[in-house]
Amino acid sequence: MEKGNKGVKLVGFWVSPFVQRVKWGMKLKGIEYEYIEEDIFNKSPLLSQLNPLTGKVPVLVHDGNPLPESAIILEYLDERWPHAPLLPLDPYERAQARFWARFVEEKILESTWLALCSEGEIQERAVKIAIEHLEMMEEKLGGKNRFFFGDDTIGHVDLMMGFVAYMLPVWEEIMAIKIFDATRFQNLAAWKNNFLNHPVIKGDFPSKDEMFTYFQWRRKVYLKRI
Repeated sequence: MEKGNKGVKLVGFWVSPFVQRVKWGMKLKGIEYEYIEEDIFNKSPLLSQLNPLTGKVPVLVHDGNPLPESAIILEYLDERWPHAPLLPLDPYERAQARFWARFVEEKILESTWLALCSEGEIQERAVKIAIEHLEMMEEKLGGKNRFFFGDDTIGHVDLMMGFVAYMLPVWEEIMAIKIFDATRFQNLAAWKNNFLNHPVIKGDFPSKDEMFTYFQWRRKVYLKRI
């Protein structure tokens, strides 16, 4: 671990995929930090103070300065601790990584979450969109013999995509709907296996049973609102 980082804190929520990707990023870089668990359903004054605009996690606090949003935090980690870079050094490849990271966030994560929190035609449409976007990620990996989106090492896009590897299967089980078909997405299936078995990632996420109970409850709450 890199020493001298006592001023680094991470405010998060145990099951948040956004928080999880930041944890992985800091672990890959060997950054020591203090973790502060926050109940997002009964927010403390601390979270409102650190992130008054949205009140969401994660929030990175470095030397007293708060920084929200997981993608932004990951980029900050790269700039502040440039060793073991998460983003490519080449400017064009760096821009491409940012593009695909946003694609994952705005297309794949949003559509799969909508599928979990809906039913009927809305859910069917969300599942269709999610599969179409996964096909694009499958094509991006295809034919290049890459272990990860960052080639031989886990990078920014892998961390943004990480929820697909460990959390999406739980959502699929709750919905009783298959989105990620390993026979259809063979490149992504290989990536998933590489990702989950990476020494930094392996076992470093909430248990399946705990996630199942939590997201089953979240789905019921959302469906009652429809």
